[in-house]
Amino acid sequence: MSAVYLEFEFRVTPREPFSDILMAELGEVGFESFAETGEGFLAYIQKEFWNDDLLDGLYTLGNDQVAVSYSQKEVEQVNWNEEWEKNFDPIVVDGKCTVRAPFHQQGDTLYDIVIEPKMSFGTGHHATTHMMIQHLMDTDLEGKDVLDMGCGTGVLAILAEKEGAAHVDAIDIDNWCYLNSIENAERNNCDKIEVFEGDASLLKGRSYDVIIANINRNILLEDLPVYASCLRENGVLLLSGFYESDISMIREKCESLSLNFAQKLERNLWVALKFLN
Repeated sequence: MSAVYLEFEFRVTPREPFSDILMAELGEVGFESFAETGEGFLAYIQKEFWNDDLLDGLYTLGNDQVAVSYSQKEVEQVNWNEEWEKNFDPIVVDGKCTVRAPFHQQGDTLYDIVIEPKMSFGTGHHATTHMMIQHLMDTDLEGKDVLDMGCGTGVLAILAEKEGAAHVDAIDIDNWCYLNSIENAERNNCDKIEVFEGDASLLKGRSYDVIIANINRNILLEDLPVYASCLRENGVLLLSGFYESDISMIREKCESLSLNFAQKLERNLWVALKFLN
């Protein structure tokens, strides 16, 4: 029996950067897939997971800088692959890294990454993934041990191997992301990536030269002590998944763990921070 979905049509003014932000927020409360429209986007959630309180407290819906309206209807199982194939264009980051789907032509850049995202987060289109790609390309990974925490599609782990990492652990709590990361690592002929399903409890006894964590603010704040304990001397910690307004609490927590702030990137109200051990 096919799952029954609710399709929400969101109209967002201005679209940038608020459509991006709202999609990320909806993804955190159970929406599974999105497709852009001329006025905003469509968002899908299984009917059994919907309740009328789900949208309460979302940053975008309470922001007086943006006007958001929406309507909803019931639909049968959505063909997710067809939806993202219609809407997924290749991206190029800083002229050096292409992230594309299998049906796109090979990118003429230093790094060419092929991703089939299915229902996992991380195609490079979202501001946080884009900035983490920038941070990674500015970091010496040759011969380093790397952790990609909250790996999504595995795109950052794949880039780390292409940049010369000796070994990469990719971890995600979501089973779909776990399976998708394995598929994408194989698709990119990566043999130094090991994918795990789980959370920060898997990190006990492990250590890394570089840790990447593109996760939401609350999970980062909870897990930062674990990351700090796993980071080797002179190691690099790259964090994203939060807004400009969250920097002070993230930075305060990091500095309490003897991690020194080094750099900030900003894109569409999202930020990505670099700390050194």
